[in-house]
Amino acid sequence: RSFTSRTDGEARVTRVLREKFPRASAIRVVDISGGCGAMYEVHVESEEFREKRMVQQHQMVNQALREEIKNMHGLRIFTSTPKP
Repeated sequence: RSFTSRTDGEARVTRVLREKFPRASAIRVVDISGGCGAMYEVHVESEEFREKRMVQQHQMVNQALREEIKNMHGLRIFTSTPKP
């Protein structure tokens, strides 16, 4: 699969994250299950994470994806704040 094409699952998860984190400066979603949609790696860079501990940031992402997670086997979350 080429890096430019996205699976339906990647597009769906990206859309949900964009809705939940409108101030995000970067969102990247990768299906790491080989395209079957069972496991994703998400990277979210957002000002909304500033002043929050990493566990709180990850809880925010988990909450945003709570419906999608029901159909996943696993989820890797990476969060950050934009550099000033």
